[in-house]
Amino acid sequence: MTGTKVFALIAVMCLCGMEALAADGLITLRSSYAPKDTMNRLETEVKAKGLAVFARIDHAAGATEVGLSLQPTELLIFGNAKGGTPLMQAVQTIGIDLPLKALVWQDASGTTWLSNNDPNWRAKRHSLGREGDAAMAAALDAMAKAATASQ
Repeated sequence: MTGTKVFALIAVMCLCGMEALAADGLITLRSSYAPKDTMNRLETEVKAKGLAVFARIDHAAGATEVGLSLQPTELLIFGNAKGGTPLMQAVQTIGIDLPLKALVWQDASGTTWLSNNDPNWRAKRHSLGREGDAAMAAALDAMAKAATASQ
């Protein structure tokens, strides 16, 4: 799906009042918070679940450094060997999709979104059984909702 199609689909979702999207293995939730607040909340949730944060990459800051502009866009890379290693023992190619990643971004209208790869898509991509996916999917969903939903 091209960037234009994704943006159009998100625009339709907004008009229809939808707050989540799963397309091409990507889950996207609308956030009630600004980009930095959403990312800070996500990082707090990730750490509270005992996962390590390996990197927090500010793509907008990188764009600024080379004289370009970009709406707020920040990537969090996180995970742990206890969860990832058994997956790679089962199907080593899943290592290309690990550690986990989540992207917090703001669209042109100022709406903040949180996107991450769907664990079920990742399992299908690597022909991995769904045994571990339910727990991973539930944990990722809980962290994403805690980071994006207002209390």
